[in-house]
Amino acid sequence: MPRVTIRLSDRTYRALKEAAFRQNRSMGSIIEESLGLRDPRPNDTARKIVAKVRAKSGLRADEAMALAVEETRRFRDEK
Repeated sequence: MPRVTIRLSDRTYRALKEAAFRQNRSMGSIIEESLGLRDPRPNDTARKIVAKVRAKSGLRADEAMALAVEETRRFRDEK
């Protein structure tokens, strides 16, 4: 398994370490789970979704992308 070095603020590091302790898990497993929730896959997947929706909606490419960005931001702000 590859290893990665990251820099965290002291506050984030302490919070991560405390969460790992409370959950009896490794910090790495919490980070990996968090990345899975954020879906760090390439944007090609998002582009395919936008293209499919655009084809059905009749929007121009720029309109479809702007709508996709707006909805993504709204979704993230609700969390």
